[in-house]
Order: sequence, then structure tokens, then C-alpha cells
Amino acid sequence: MTEHEERKRRHLDARSLRGLAHPLRMQLLDALRRGGPATASRLAERLGESSGATSYHLRQLASHGFVEDAPEHGKGRERWWRAVDQGLVFDSAEFEGAGPEVRGAAEFYLHEIANTHARELSAWLATRDDWAKDWTQGSDMSDSTLRLTPALAAELVQKMHTLIDGYRDLVTEPDTPEAEQVRIHTHLFPISTD
Repeated sequence: MTEHEERKRRHLDARSLRGLAHPLRMQLLDALRRGGPATASRLAERLGESSGATSYHLRQLASHGFVEDAPEHGKGRERWWRAVDQGLVFDSAEFEGAGPEVRGAAEFYLHEIANTHARELSAWLATRDDWAKDWTQGSDMSDSTLRLTPALAAELVQKMHTLIDGYRDLVTEPDTPEAEQVRIHTHLFPISTD
């Protein structure tokens, strides 16, 4: 894997998880990943927060390596920030045997991600009629039930990620007609059949 590919997805460890598992920090990181570089003031306006709060939490994210300065965007005293990575990987095995603080941070993080996915899907459903027909036909909300072993489930997840990564840089020009950012949620988990 090249360094460029590594920067696209960061594997969370106990230290970085503790630095990220806060609702505003997760929102700030997501806003920078989706909207590109911004100042604390601009992010505060977008998220309905104070610039003092966004500044503090951006510095916390920077101390854990999630964001960095984007000096090429700033003028004078303006401090611009950008996301370092474009995705995060949560591996449950990383946190086996962790103490209660880390387990609590992991639970918070996972539940916040699930809530974010639900909000994003609900927002899409509420606004889908505002989009061109090509976008409504190009969207997907489906589910499948398969019978797999843990090894086959892990293989499927890896193949899905590889497929998605193959589309990452296909539209590189910012002014490409009809190109929009898209969100892809994948969830794979066992279910009880009792």
C-alpha cells in the first residue's frame, strides 16, 4: 500500500479514539473531510457553535493527528484547517482488553457513527425529490441477508472497500458537470435468527 493510499484511511487506536470520541470533534472532522479546508469561524457558523469551541476542538484534533494547518488558504492571521485522512477504520480487535475509558470511547464513537448514518439517510429521503432523476436512479438503499462465516464476512468487507476505493479518484476535476459528493454506508453484522 502506498503512502497516498494510507493517508486516505486511518486506523484508530486507543489514543486517537480518545481524542476523537466527542460529538463536536467528530462533526468538525466530518465537515473538513466533506467540505475541504476551513477556518474555525466558518466551521462554527456551519455547525451552529461558537468559534472558541471550534478552535479548541480543532486544536485537540490536531494534537491527535486528525487535522493539520492549511496555510495556503489563509491570509494574515486566519488559521485554516484541513483533514489529514479521508476515512477512518475502526477495528474491534484493537480494543480487546482495553480499560473502561477506552471501551466507553469506542461505544460512544460507534453509536455516534450509527446516528450520523441514520441522519444522512433521513436527509437524503427528505430531499431526494429535489435532485435530478439521474441521481434518484443512481442512489441505493438496499439490504441483503447472507449466510457466511466470520472469515467470509471479513473477505466481503475487504472486497467492498477495495471496490469503493477504486472509484475514489475517477472524477478529479472540481467542475465536472453532474459530479457530486456521494456518501456510501456499509454495514455488515451478524443477526440472531431465534
